[in-house]
Amino acid sequence: MSDSASRLPGHACQLFAADDIYVSLGVNAGDGLAPPGEVVEGDIYALAEGARALRLVLTRPASGADPRVAEGSAIGQPGDAVRMAARYTLMSTDGDKVELLLLPIAGRLYALPLSPMSARSDYTLLKIETAPEETRLSDLMCVSFARGTMITLATGAQVAIEQLKPGDKVLTRDHGPQALRLLGRATLRAHGAFAPVVILAGTLGNSGDLIVSQHHRMFLYQRKRFPGLPTSELLVQAKHLVDDENVFIHEGGAVEYFSLVFDSHEIIYAEGVPAESLMVNDATVSRLPPDIAAEVSRSFPGLAQVQHFGTEASRQFLDEVGAAALYRAPPNRRSPASRDHS
Repeated sequence: MSDSASRLPGHACQLFAADDIYVSLGVNAGDGLAPPGEVVEGDIYALAEGARALRLVLTRPASGADPRVAEGSAIGQPGDAVRMAARYTLMSTDGDKVELLLLPIAGRLYALPLSPMSARSDYTLLKIETAPEETRLSDLMCVSFARGTMITLATGAQVAIEQLKPGDKVLTRDHGPQALRLLGRATLRAHGAFAPVVILAGTLGNSGDLIVSQHHRMFLYQRKRFPGLPTSELLVQAKHLVDDENVFIHEGGAVEYFSLVFDSHEIIYAEGVPAESLMVNDATVSRLPPDIAAEVSRSFPGLAQVQHFGTEASRQFLDEVGAAALYRAPPNRRSPASRDHS
């Protein structure tokens, strides 16, 4: 790839000045997020009230290269290097884990949360990692299904996700048959945030084991709306369903993920149960592995899909209602995955 091509805008993400995420209680009380060696596990962090998210636009890097700041970014200058200095794991007061990437750009430190953060919650620092060399900055969170996932077509037939191709008509919950616009794929090491979630057959009514990335959202419809929620339709990140019996995270080896993109954000059927397609906008594309992100950006320039259904359910809410309110009793219980995810 030429230097001019590498400077083309790739994808965008939103991040905070590192000082906006500060220690509210602990050894480094009052200090902002700092590099490894200057932070202490167990310190409690908070997002400053009124903290403003900043838009970072990245180039599409050549293979093996780091991205750089692109035109239109609110941070740095076009051409500035962007690298990942560290990765931190924190836990919110409701038990949800949040990973943060520490990014030095143009002499300043910024924090990129891989999950939403709230100024109304405290976050305890659990783990400090100097960024592994094999992890690219753009290898963040993908919203994807693992190889072998059976997807329902408009005809009612089911086909393995890797056999789909653009133009195939897929059954959607809200808009009937819809043509697949893009099938993205990426192979990642099944470790940490990239390790897949396995939802054992029958747990949600799924016909086979359903294997998805941790931030992939399942669509759950409750006949009786839970108090405090505006809709009976829930979108639940797969990682929030983990109970280490019916749903668990499977680490080790590699996992091949596939993402489905339509003209709009859709609910499709995977292993017979509803789940979301990839929602194309800055926030989601910025979390894709680089191969998928580049393909989505090329295929959908300027597209900003919006969610038009369901209520996002937090881990705290799921803990309150209990798994029994969401899971079906599977006929036979097995442990770790019956289907190889690599």
